[in-house]
Amino acid sequence: MHSPTIWTRLHERGYILGSWPWRAALYLLSSVGLGLATLLTLVLLAVVGGVLTVVVVGLPLLLVLVLAGVPLASLERRRLLLIDSEPIADPHREPARTGLTAWLRTRLQERATWRELGYAVLFGFLLWPLEALVVGSVLLVCGGLLATPLMMAADGEEARVLKMWIVDSWPGALGAALGGLLLLPALAYPLGVIAAGRAALTRFLLASPTGELNSRIKELGRSRMRLVDAFEAERRRIERDLHDGTQQRLVALSMTLGLARLDAPPQGPIGPLLAKAQDEAATALVEIRELIRGIHPQVLTDRGLVAAVEDLADRSAIPVDVDLDLPTRPPEAIETAVYFAVSEALANVAKHSGASRAAVRGRLTGGQLSVEVEDDGHGGADTALGTGLQGVADRVSVLDGRLLLSSPPGGPTVFRLRIPCSTV
Repeated sequence: MHSPTIWTRLHERGYILGSWPWRAALYLLSSVGLGLATLLTLVLLAVVGGVLTVVVVGLPLLLVLVLAGVPLASLERRRLLLIDSEPIADPHREPARTGLTAWLRTRLQERATWRELGYAVLFGFLLWPLEALVVGSVLLVCGGLLATPLMMAADGEEARVLKMWIVDSWPGALGAALGGLLLLPALAYPLGVIAAGRAALTRFLLASPTGELNSRIKELGRSRMRLVDAFEAERRRIERDLHDGTQQRLVALSMTLGLARLDAPPQGPIGPLLAKAQDEAATALVEIRELIRGIHPQVLTDRGLVAAVEDLADRSAIPVDVDLDLPTRPPEAIETAVYFAVSEALANVAKHSGASRAAVRGRLTGGQLSVEVEDDGHGGADTALGTGLQGVADRVSVLDGRLLLSSPPGGPTVFRLRIPCSTV
């Protein structure tokens, strides 16, 4: 169902009796004060900033002038809701970093900022005077006619209507007031049409051509990240339950079986069965620990990505050199994704590459985390061959990252991850 707008309401029978004519008048009338303030602001910033530029003090004022359309556009999007219930999506993107410098750099590089500056100039120098003329004409005509009896009563003998003719009788004054009352609904339609056209112009100038699509993409990205976070939280819960519950029960079972073996007769038939049961419990305990490590290794939580990758290298079937330069810990979601990506890459190296040695290198520079795994094997790796690399690529793409794979026949194979990591 479409959101109601003044244009759709104009085609309905109840338009006159509803609130939409008053909303149209308020929309056009509010433009006058806002437009006048915009005009004075633009002229003041341009003149003072231009004069003071010679002493450098004016440069910040000119920068403010360039950005003057941003707050005006934000206010205009909200004011548009008076006559158009469908909001305009904000076309601006979030800066990659925090701070004023990053915000300014982002805004000055956006096309939307310059469109909004153009809108501010058009609004300040042209649009609001036209709207003032329209609303003023309606108020002057209808208000002048309705005020005729009051002017007649104040003068006692005659009243001048709209400075065009003189009414010197009470029937004439009442007739003029009645005409003004009848003109109100007649003028409500052209007023609504003008307001609808003004709203369409605002939407055209302030809405990014891909604003709605970008808004949907952002929402899909947010929902995708929420799903990833929920998945990771469930993974951590399962790991915690296995670590604190099942693993401890197996440890207790193994200890109980060991005590039972001590109390069992040395030559009795129960001894070998208890020994076998204890061995099975120990094997199950080892498998549980491996499962827990595969779900979410504790070392990754406690000591971070570097220590977790070093632990992977120590447990690898082939020698692995680790060179990770991470001055700070990345966000948890990135750490987890990179860890399992490196784990999958090293597993493929051990199983399929025939390599004698591998290396893991990583750097965090320029707001991007780059990690690569290289081996000296025979190459030929492909994400389409079912080695789990496609799953790694899908997982990294959730974080707006990329998986790059170079594996020519004869080797070497280089597995690269690049993930934006500007929030560290």
